[in-house]
Amino acid sequence: MNTKLTLTIEQDVIERAKKYAKRENRSLSDIVENYLMFLTAKDSTSEPQWTPKVTLLKGAFKMPKNFDYRKRSSSKA
Repeated sequence: MNTKLTLTIEQDVIERAKKYAKRENRSLSDIVENYLMFLTAKDSTSEPQWTPKVTLLKGAFKMPKNFDYRKRSSSKA
């Protein structure tokens, strides 16, 4: 259930946030909600709640078993 929330935020922060939301094709409410979910997830003992975008990406890339992230690959074409 969605509930309306009133916040008091500096005007310049609101304007920058609106521009950011527009660039990302998201609503400001969605951004605030996801940020609050992120902040409160670490307090929860349940599994993290992923955003829809993260859920779609989960499992999209499989790394080789011998992959070492500390070594840089030098791909010279």
